[in-house]
Amino acid sequence: MSGLVQVVVYPPSPTGGRRVWADGEILGLARSARDVAELVRRAGMTGMTGVTEANVGQAEAVEWRGGGAEVWPAPEGPPEGGAAHSRLP
Repeated sequence: MSGLVQVVVYPPSPTGGRRVWADGEILGLARSARDVAELVRRAGMTGMTGVTEANVGQAEAVEWRGGGAEVWPAPEGPPEGGAAHSRLP
């Protein structure tokens, strides 16, 4: 993998997103594999990494921690039908 910038996708957070780092800086929070490719593109690193939307799950330059490109758990939140905070009259 010589010469390629390493992209690291960290394990899912309780909010459902995954932090994406490359070249020593955070690129952002991704909520899908497509988001990972977009963050790399916006950072202008597509040419350096070879990462595209079509290959992000298998790209050699991407290190997936805590599960691969298919691991995107739903964010934790209040129970279905419930509210995080309620106000009493």
